[in-house]
Amino acid sequence: MPVPSGSRPTHARHVVLALTVAAYMITYMDRVVISTAAPEMRKQLGISLVQMGTILSIFRWSYALFQVPGGWLGDWIGPRRALTLIVSWWSVFTSLTAAGWNVASLVVIRFIFGAGEAGAFPIATRSLSRWILPGERGFAQGITHAGSRLGGAIAGPAVVFLMVRYGWRVPFVVFGGVGLLWSAAWYFYYRDTPEEHHGVNAAELEKIHAASGGPRKAVGTAVPWSRILASPVVWEISAMYACYQYSLAWYTDWFPTYLKEARGFNTTDMGTFTSLSWIAAAIGNLAGGWLTDFALRVTGNVKLSRRVVGMAGFMIAAVGILSSTLTRDPKTCVYFNWIAFAGLEVTVSVSWAIPLDIAGDYAGSAAAVMNSCGNIGGALSTLMVPYMVKASGWSTPLLVASGLSVVGALIYSKVDASKRVEFA
Repeated sequence: MPVPSGSRPTHARHVVLALTVAAYMITYMDRVVISTAAPEMRKQLGISLVQMGTILSIFRWSYALFQVPGGWLGDWIGPRRALTLIVSWWSVFTSLTAAGWNVASLVVIRFIFGAGEAGAFPIATRSLSRWILPGERGFAQGITHAGSRLGGAIAGPAVVFLMVRYGWRVPFVVFGGVGLLWSAAWYFYYRDTPEEHHGVNAAELEKIHAASGGPRKAVGTAVPWSRILASPVVWEISAMYACYQYSLAWYTDWFPTYLKEARGFNTTDMGTFTSLSWIAAAIGNLAGGWLTDFALRVTGNVKLSRRVVGMAGFMIAAVGILSSTLTRDPKTCVYFNWIAFAGLEVTVSVSWAIPLDIAGDYAGSAAAVMNSCGNIGGALSTLMVPYMVKASGWSTPLLVASGLSVVGALIYSKVDASKRVEFA
């Protein structure tokens, strides 16, 4: 129960946001470990570029397949238990990746890892829907996704440091342990509704209720899938997110290998430049979240505030990726990639704010549909890059990414975040 009101509202919702940011950081730490370690793994285990593409893509296929069940789990049993369960699950399989000895074993481990991590973003979106005020949603999505990219920035140099000293297996064990510690902290602090939390005073509770229309049921409500799947906006953001995820998969799975094999950087520089690209991505996330909330406050128009910022981010990405591809200088290529990645990430906080805008209590399920479709695009990207490289060189997947960014901008021009899903 909430504690008596003081003169000012408490800030338990901001602690919840901070824990969610940490969860997002861990998701990308655990993804970046394998992409950074990939060149060394290929060398020691005799894995070809195409086989590594299969290992990397199997995570994305599993991740896409289990998005909707993951989002449903959060809506059914509540984010407190659901996130504790799935973060513990994927952290164990992050560590078990160190036990992989060939292509088949790594495919199995990474498939199960992806099944666990699939529910993370939809459930986290659901966890914030009860706590974060509407005027804070863009910022909340911006800072959480910036946290994930900061996790990627931290993981790159850390993996290189551990790998050089102890081999490629040790980083997987270390980063898996971090996730288990987070699970314990989340279960201890988080509650599924503000009303249940001992650290929320009456003033903060009143502030949350005033913005959200009052208290709502914690868990157990059946998800109205027919309503969600009938929404044109859900399918528009799903198609847009597939365009986004193609390029994100490039940066997550192949950018370190590209820097080393196509641009001639050594392992240390590869880790440094990859880390800085994730920092650029984090800045893009924060900028996108701030810009869309600012536009909403100024205009009061949720459709305009989401649409314009999303389109701008995709166009920056399209130009940046194309420029990085055409330049011959390796460092100039890196600089353009930083700009492109930042632009791409401007779209993310906007994209994840839209399920909150249109689906309310069922934001987790709506976000799961979007992320599932998106990660099919990412899985195809990761799987097809080695074949495109073998057929016509490293420029081809980048040119495709630039073109899909233009398509993403065009789709965003049709998205209307004011069209809420009508629930009975």
